[in-house]
Amino acid sequence: MIFLRIACFLILISVFIAGCQSDQGGSIQNEEAAGQSQTQDTESVLKNLDVPWSIAKSDENFYLSERTGQIVKWNRDSDELVIQKLNLKKTLHLEGEGGFLGLELASDFKESKQAYAYHTYKEENTVKNRIVILEEKNGQWTEIKVVLEDIPGAQFHNGGRIKIGPDSKLYAAAGDSLNPELAQNKDSLAGKILRIEPDGSVPADNPFPGSYVYSYGHRNPQGLAWDERGTLFSTEHGQSAHDEINRIQPGKNYGWPVIEGDEQREGMETPLYHTGDETWAPSGIAYKEGMLYVATLSGKAVKTFEVHTGGVQTYLDGWGRMRDVMIEDDDLYAVTNNRDGRGNPVKEDDQMLLKKLIAQ
Repeated sequence: MIFLRIACFLILISVFIAGCQSDQGGSIQNEEAAGQSQTQDTESVLKNLDVPWSIAKSDENFYLSERTGQIVKWNRDSDELVIQKLNLKKTLHLEGEGGFLGLELASDFKESKQAYAYHTYKEENTVKNRIVILEEKNGQWTEIKVVLEDIPGAQFHNGGRIKIGPDSKLYAAAGDSLNPELAQNKDSLAGKILRIEPDGSVPADNPFPGSYVYSYGHRNPQGLAWDERGTLFSTEHGQSAHDEINRIQPGKNYGWPVIEGDEQREGMETPLYHTGDETWAPSGIAYKEGMLYVATLSGKAVKTFEVHTGGVQTYLDGWGRMRDVMIEDDDLYAVTNNRDGRGNPVKEDDQMLLKKLIAQ
């Protein structure tokens, strides 16, 4: 009987130890799976892109602007990919953060085959930016109209994002062109979010009569998105971390270079959210159901920001620097920028990624 009890006790000890080892092994496996999940549930649908900057789409055709001066057209159904040439009336200036940046298809693109583009150029040794209308014809894009020129530019801080808002106006994010004081000068287009009629004229209901300026006091805004109520959000690079998400209101002053982060000054807006001592370098953004999806360059991820609670999470990572995002139904598309001179590209970079949206 004594020997039987000892044997049973030894069996129970063995089972307990085996169970602990199994739990520990499972925990390690779960941690490994969690670390890999961000890449495993994300598909690379396009590879070997040349510093893509904007994602636009019509039906099954995607159009990606590449900073080096071309448009990539990809049909999702047929998987056909074409590199389309640009015919601009002023030579593209590729330097630092400049080049061929924002791309937005016209509202009537299916009929007109026209799109808006934001690009850097040089005139009399001065770097500038311009917005033009391009037309797709015979497999290439040709400039047919100037919307706005002489937007101050520089090696860095060119802004570059353009979007058509729910009011059918064209919005453009312009950087401070490395001249911070211009952001506070309402007579300058630098450091502003601009609001423009599609034909290039100034909207009659802009906050400053006769001016394209919609909001000012921005350092280097690169993202524009609206919620279902028509509220405009923008992302902005801070000077030293303190990157921002702002809720944009017409005529408001967002403080740069006078304030940033939690600093306050009468007549100036503090950000809806800022990253504190962490650097994101946020660029393109997309909105769906109370959530902003933010492509971050230094952050090397697509982050989510819950508008009503302020909650932040990492949604997609493991692929390097992220430049732009687009949401269609339950699909999120993002493009990397590991070949922009600041990343560590792998053989297949840059890439466009696809991830199915899941509840946050």
